[in-house]
Amino acid sequence: MSPNYKRYDLGQQPAGTVVEVVLSCINNIRLMDNDNFALYAESKNCRYIGGRTEKSPARLTIPRAGHWHVVVDKTGFQTLANSNVRAIPPKAIQPANAAAPRKAASPATAEAS
Repeated sequence: MSPNYKRYDLGQQPAGTVVEVVLSCINNIRLMDNDNFALYAESKNCRYIGGRTEKSPARLTIPRAGHWHVVVDKTGFQTLANSNVRAIPPKAIQPANAAAPRKAASPATAEAS
C-alpha cells in the first residue's frame, strides 16, 4: 500500500520564510505549524495554509516564527506526487554598501507516512 502523504519537517523558521514546493502532478499542499501537524497525523481537524495545488512550483509564506511542516497528500487523487521542498529565508534589508554573502537555503528532509 502506498503512503497517503509525505511530510517535510522544516524545523524552526522565521516569519516571512517562503516555502517552495515542486510537484510532479496535482496534489494537496498543506503548510502547518507543529500543533496542527500533530492533529493532521491523528486524522483530526487542523488548520493549514494551502490546499489543492495544480501549478508547480507553488510558494507559500510562513506567517509567524515557529516549527513548521509541509505535507503533500493525495486526498482526492489516485497518486502521491513526487515532490521537493525548500525553505527560502526572508531577505534581510541591508544598506547597499554593506552587502554580505548569503547562506544558501537548505532543502527540507522528507518523511513518507
